[in-house]
Amino acid sequence: MKKFFSIFAFVLIILAVALQFYASKPSGEDSSEISEEDFSVKRAFAHVENIAQKPHFLGSPNHSKVRNYIVNELQKLGLFVQTQEGFSINKYGIATKPKNIIAKIEGSENGKALLLLSHYDSAMHSSFGASDAASGVATILEGLRAFLASEKTHKNDIIIVFTDAEELGLNGAELFVRDHPWSENVGLTLNFESRGSGGNSFMLLETNGGNQKLIEAFIDANPRYPVTNSLAYSVYKMLPNDTDLTVLREQGNINGFNFAFIDDHFDYHTATDLPENLDKETLAHQGSYLMPLLSFFANENLSSLDADEDYIYFSLTGMGMLSYPFAWIFPLLIFSAVIFIGLLIYGFRKKALISKQVFKGFIPLLLTVVVPAILSFLFWKACLLIYPQYSEMEHGFTYNGYYYIAVAIFLALTIGFFSYRKFSNPETRTNILVAPMFLWWLLCAAAALYLKGASYFIIPFFFGLLQFFLFIRQENTNVLLMAILCLPAIFILMPFVPSFPVALGLKILFVASIMTSFLFLLVLPVFFLLKKFRLLGLVCWITALVLFVVAHFKSDFNEERPKPNSLVYILDTETKSASWNTYDSLLDDWTRNYIDDNKKKVEDESVFTTKYNSGFTFKSVAPVKDMPEPEIFIAREDSSFNDRVLYSVKIVPKREINRIDFFADKEFDFQEFKVNGMEPDSFQYKNDTFHVFKNRIDDNLLTYYAANRDTIRLEIGVKQGENPQITMYETSNDLLENEFFSVPERPVNMIPRPFVVNDAVIVKKTFVLK
Repeated sequence: MKKFFSIFAFVLIILAVALQFYASKPSGEDSSEISEEDFSVKRAFAHVENIAQKPHFLGSPNHSKVRNYIVNELQKLGLFVQTQEGFSINKYGIATKPKNIIAKIEGSENGKALLLLSHYDSAMHSSFGASDAASGVATILEGLRAFLASEKTHKNDIIIVFTDAEELGLNGAELFVRDHPWSENVGLTLNFESRGSGGNSFMLLETNGGNQKLIEAFIDANPRYPVTNSLAYSVYKMLPNDTDLTVLREQGNINGFNFAFIDDHFDYHTATDLPENLDKETLAHQGSYLMPLLSFFANENLSSLDADEDYIYFSLTGMGMLSYPFAWIFPLLIFSAVIFIGLLIYGFRKKALISKQVFKGFIPLLLTVVVPAILSFLFWKACLLIYPQYSEMEHGFTYNGYYYIAVAIFLALTIGFFSYRKFSNPETRTNILVAPMFLWWLLCAAAALYLKGASYFIIPFFFGLLQFFLFIRQENTNVLLMAILCLPAIFILMPFVPSFPVALGLKILFVASIMTSFLFLLVLPVFFLLKKFRLLGLVCWITALVLFVVAHFKSDFNEERPKPNSLVYILDTETKSASWNTYDSLLDDWTRNYIDDNKKKVEDESVFTTKYNSGFTFKSVAPVKDMPEPEIFIAREDSSFNDRVLYSVKIVPKREINRIDFFADKEFDFQEFKVNGMEPDSFQYKNDTFHVFKNRIDDNLLTYYAANRDTIRLEIGVKQGENPQITMYETSNDLLENEFFSVPERPVNMIPRPFVVNDAVIVKKTFVLK
């Protein structure tokens, strides 16, 4: 019977882990009984296919085609559609002229409106935008169709906004909240986004106040497959990953929910963000959020969602969501400390605990937590040396990245099993459990003090204390009962094991090891009761080796895993010279046609850096082409106000362009700097206030994205006697089609490098205000 319980307990642990990955979202296939009032994945996916046929960033030929398609689909639903066009400049100096798509379904009352939000532009310049964010647009279009088919009355207006220029600087959202009268009546926003092409869709909320009422309302709406937790939101707020909803919150004080998925991160913003790579289960997951939330919030009072109090919240696969106030954090922490101390006193009095053995238990604990983290860190560094091609993956997550995460997981389990097999035996295992319990209490205390969103980790700790109590009693401890008591730890912690390196890159692969070790410590009582303790460690070690071998055979680039590369032509009009430039560390057959053997390594910082700190790596001499240069008209107007001189600068492009970047020495502060009559707000960075034109953080002054061949006008104010030099780079992303060049298409095993200025023809020009 004991053997049966051991097998069943082990199987229960495996099933609980598998449940986190295979039961957290709905099927990607429509049922045979789906009605017109139900969300159809097939119909939603058809929208994705129509929208993501080609890249459709602002200023591209397909941008207007996608807009027209969306407008037509809204009109088919019987909605009156309007477009909102206007100039926008954000606080980081990113300026453009977006064109939003807006519609409204009127409600029966005059309360606050519900806003459905996504963006229809794709990332520049080669992304097809199937996931980001054709999936969001498709979710809303199909959700609206199903909602209207139900013919149910609703109280609140439902506003639909598909923003433009989200990928450039959230400019469409800025334009809507700044200028459109409907924005003043929005009470709540549901925003659909993506940072990958598959996996669970996470709910992340945004509010300027407390989240209490938003969480209570979300639970009342009862979506069937919620995946969310307050820790993910706490981490999200620390990262520079703003969405359109962030603009609505900051500028319009509008509460909202973000729904986004991050798996298959290697597709994010790339030419592989194609409809066929979008996980249909993920699309269904987005729909499973929209339908109940749309029906619920279309009839709720949206003017009463502000709150002062924050809630801890987390979802459990198959069991919905749990939440409780932040006010409970320290009482629960203190209560857990009292129980823990009480159990220690009870254990020592019962002579189940011996001081020497308790302190000895910290040795395997340190080995289990520290060694896997160090080895995983060094393992990834070694992989970068063995496979230098990984450095070409701009966002740091390789095509075979999931295998490396699995290697880190099984490596951590291997060390955990062997460490505790070495330093424990049936007589000392109760003593050995003290150290893991103490570490877990310290983790809960640290969360309570520094990362309150993670404070619900106290819950698996309470179950761990119950396991500890049963071990102290030493009365035929049941392995199956222990496995059941481990389930909360698995349900709560397991989703975090892979999610951090997926979201933030394999440079933090060690976090997967650390999270695995933390979870291992809470499941340790079950493993102690299994006779094949050492065998489990051996199996994990072999599994890690097999996974590494599999990853090796998937480490190369091919048609299914294309290599990102880059090529940029820069013409310097001042020196009458030109160069080929690349961001690549490893040149390939395509780039070697231009970055030749006489290439120079670029040592100085490139002006075209990214959030991943990428700059040009190599450059070669290129032929000077007689490219049309932009015309610059400067008019000076003297002013006696504070000894200031005003300049009016008009820049007229003479070719089809996509952007113009302006740079000036960051030490120079302008008195005034307006773009098409507008000046951006200041922004906070590291507890200080900066502005792109004064008290500046870097040399970047302004990035202007052209919707057409638009003229840009600058109004610049400087002090008398100052003559700043401004350098501008006029860019077109048409290197492969440009009439001055004959650059061939890439082979099928290559794609344009994402996140950087690429496939570009750049004309550099400098002017001085004097």
